[in-house]
Amino acid sequence: MRFAVVTDTSGNLQNQQIQEYGLTVIPFLYAYDGKEHTCLDSETFDGEAYYKMLKTTPVTTSQINPQTYADTFLPFLKEGRDVLYVSMSSGISGSCQSAAIGAELALEEFPDRKIEIVDTRGASLGEGLLAIKAAELRDRDMDVSTAAKELRKRAERLFNVFTVDDLMFLRRGGRLCNLAAVVGTVLHIKPILKGDPEGRIVAFGKVRGRKHSIEALAQQYEKLVVSPETQTIGIAHAACRSDAEYLMSLIKKLRPPKNVLLVDYEPVTGAHVGPGALALFFESKPGVRAIPVL
Repeated sequence: MRFAVVTDTSGNLQNQQIQEYGLTVIPFLYAYDGKEHTCLDSETFDGEAYYKMLKTTPVTTSQINPQTYADTFLPFLKEGRDVLYVSMSSGISGSCQSAAIGAELALEEFPDRKIEIVDTRGASLGEGLLAIKAAELRDRDMDVSTAAKELRKRAERLFNVFTVDDLMFLRRGGRLCNLAAVVGTVLHIKPILKGDPEGRIVAFGKVRGRKHSIEALAQQYEKLVVSPETQTIGIAHAACRSDAEYLMSLIKKLRPPKNVLLVDYEPVTGAHVGPGALALFFESKPGVRAIPVL
């Protein structure tokens, strides 16, 4: 293999995908009750318990430091391999910049090697699906720079759309750019959110009621998805599996995809979207991230 594919736990991939595609995953840290935690084993993560706890217990998160990135990249460089790092959105985290600094540190020792940092401008499976694609490009014997270029094009087309049950979590973390657009006085209003061209979270719609918000996600899919029969699409949920399964059933009726990857939101990204968050990830046309917002 010409290059190694590295990503982080924000990519929300399950152990099966990590092993199948030969990915290296760096853990994000999260803390509560004075203790730091990581979640590298998706199969032992108890989403129901975590998101129940999150309703009453504050959780803090921290980005990966540059030295950790450098320490992860160096063994591959020593083997004579290049590295492609698939990063969480720079629009919501400083981890992409931290990875770039770590890459500079590692390349000081191996200046003839290459490290490509791909800003997915997404999180959860908006990052994870691109990590899988990176592994597929690697296995086609593509060089690291060509693969990174292809991934950046795909990031332009990967639509990240979601709803949340409580805006408090996004508000508290300062991760919703146009918060005022969806804060109103009408009860049961649910926001429809997306990743914009810079990978920031913006609201671009609102509906009344949880069921209508789930159906709104399916409507976006029906309207915007391209060649679903060739795609693995992603659904992530924060302790609302029945809602995720309802969304999946709608999608399969509207325009059936090749495959659906359904996961619990991992704890770091989940701490910022909160219990009841439900997200959908799929490929559309170039420029889809720029559709009008509120």
